[in-house]
Amino acid sequence: MIPEYLILGAGVAGLATAQQLLLQGANVTVIERGAVGQESSWAGGGILAPLCPWDYADEVTRLTGLGAALFPQWAAALHDATSIDPEYDVSGMLVLPPFDRSLARQWCDEHEFRLEEKEDGLLLPDVAQVRNPRLIQALRKHVEMLGGRIVEHCEVQGISTEGDRVQAVSTSCGEFSAERYVVSAGAWSKQVLGQYALQLDIRPMRGQMLLFKFDTAPLRHIVLQDGMYLIPRRDGHLLVGSTLEDVGFDKSTTVEARDSLWQRAQLLLPALREMPLIQHWSGLRPGSPHNIPTIGRHPRLENLYLNSGHFRYGVTMAPASAAILMNELNGVEQPFDVSPYAAGWGVAVNKS
Repeated sequence: MIPEYLILGAGVAGLATAQQLLLQGANVTVIERGAVGQESSWAGGGILAPLCPWDYADEVTRLTGLGAALFPQWAAALHDATSIDPEYDVSGMLVLPPFDRSLARQWCDEHEFRLEEKEDGLLLPDVAQVRNPRLIQALRKHVEMLGGRIVEHCEVQGISTEGDRVQAVSTSCGEFSAERYVVSAGAWSKQVLGQYALQLDIRPMRGQMLLFKFDTAPLRHIVLQDGMYLIPRRDGHLLVGSTLEDVGFDKSTTVEARDSLWQRAQLLLPALREMPLIQHWSGLRPGSPHNIPTIGRHPRLENLYLNSGHFRYGVTMAPASAAILMNELNGVEQPFDVSPYAAGWGVAVNKS
């Protein structure tokens, strides 16, 4: 009999996990401290690749690569099932200097990642994007269509254990128990785990974004320069992001970040000087060392799992992370060595 699951956190990682479990016939409840998908999953830009993949460890690019490969079919299936279009779009990404051109060429050659040399930079033509809020809406609807239960505004207050098993989770809306538990609480994962977080290093990293609206898309591709990106949507919206700030659980926006992003973006797209700012927001990414998430079973509690710490690439990694966790739960062979994603606990994982 398939076990009953309780998932703590209803961002993209938690919802993707819930969806895959439900598709296997599991009974799944998802609890969320706020509203579904309204933290970093909603706030991000939805670029389905590392900003400069040659600057990241293989542990990151293997996972983002698998996620990007799974995304077209995943997004199409969500659209078909829910009639909500996540707006998956292979828009390409133009990388402008400064960057290490020889390193980029070498990495792309070795990883069969298409690259086109341009006079003003490098075009990565196969980089896609998705519209985060619509992806979250589709995922939520599909989870509910499949019979999943979602409880919002339900904050975890403690985890009760007996021996090497979790017995129950106490929350602001009562106690929940299940056979297996999955923590996918993003930047709050360490707080949710409390004394059971061991040496897990997941912390909030604030990112601020700007939104503008043109009559038609002002750019053909995503444009990236020195950590700042401009993301054109199909309907003329343009996202400008993002900051990377270690300020704890502070989600406020700042004039300094707004002005800096706006001014830098104008150098790449002068038409922004005449455009009104539609929206300015921030989100808290689940920061982790070297952008490597922690996925898999708790070292000391046999029915507790984690799928969190994806830092900047939670949306990109979401289908891959869910697949890796499903493989572990089902005892299925993994597509590659996943031991680095167990290292985030800081202690050896007992697989017996």
